[in-house]
Amino acid sequence: MAMNKTHVPTAQRSVLGMLIDDHREAQKLFKEFESAKDDAQKKQIAQRACAALTAHTEIEEQHFYPLLREADPKEFGSLLNEAKVEHASAKDLIAQLQTMKPTDEMFDAHFTVLGEYTNHHITEEEDELFPKVVKKDIDLRDLEAPMKETKEAILAATAHA
Repeated sequence: MAMNKTHVPTAQRSVLGMLIDDHREAQKLFKEFESAKDDAQKKQIAQRACAALTAHTEIEEQHFYPLLREADPKEFGSLLNEAKVEHASAKDLIAQLQTMKPTDEMFDAHFTVLGEYTNHHITEEEDELFPKVVKKDIDLRDLEAPMKETKEAILAATAHA
């Protein structure tokens, strides 16, 4: 069962809430893609999803995961290692999508697989990783500002690319 951010202590709420909000946004974009009316709409949705996922993976890799690994390498190590592999797969699919056109035969397949990988990753984070963070009472408050700054910088850079 996915984590509900209203049941999260204050020390984790802002950061985990930000990550959960990112998850919901990604899931919404993958759903929108399924009902896209034309190639232009597909391209726009895919670009938004790729930018959002790029920003999300970076804030996790630069800020969230290192703090967890340092806090308790034994508790979080295997989950974080798996997340790193999942992120690498997502980055590879994003890179491929960015060179494709929505009219390319494999465009929809690439985006669909990215959605499947993303949903799997979301489930693992919300069902396994985040509950461990809450249970261990890891204080994430110092991550909020740098995570927001990193995310905003990446989204701004991708908007101008």
